[in-house]
Amino acid sequence: MIFLHRNFMEIKIRRIDKTLPLPKYETLGAVAFDFVARRETIIPPRKIGYAPLNVCIATPQGHMLLLAARSSLHKKGLMLANGIGVGDQDFSGNEDEYHAVLFNFSDNTVVVERGERVVQGMFKPIAKCSWLEVDDLTNESRGGFGTTGSF
Repeated sequence: MIFLHRNFMEIKIRRIDKTLPLPKYETLGAVAFDFVARRETIIPPRKIGYAPLNVCIATPQGHMLLLAARSSLHKKGLMLANGIGVGDQDFSGNEDEYHAVLFNFSDNTVVVERGERVVQGMFKPIAKCSWLEVDDLTNESRGGFGTTGSF
């Protein structure tokens, strides 16, 4: 049996260019919404370019906005230079436009077209912490960094 869960948050968003679409889920099963480039961005080989995403967003309290590469981004010879993007709750002003920081790993100049879907985003709950420094964690060591799956 399949249960449909309708858990939608209403998020304040400001579009800079209203002729471009709001971020949207492209399929019913999509877990992330796609952002489009506000203007053409030319990225030379082995260089970084910044594609503006046309939106300023008021991320809800207790959440972060996670930006990730769309699976098709590598087909253009691009990857997110920072791995993922983290949108803080206080990056929410009228001039706080999100950008995709793109690294061109190819030997050719790559053009990101205006209106092209570039990255995807999702809101994730966060938990903040405080540190309790100790001299002994009382747990058995696993074998050091990188040991999972070692023979």
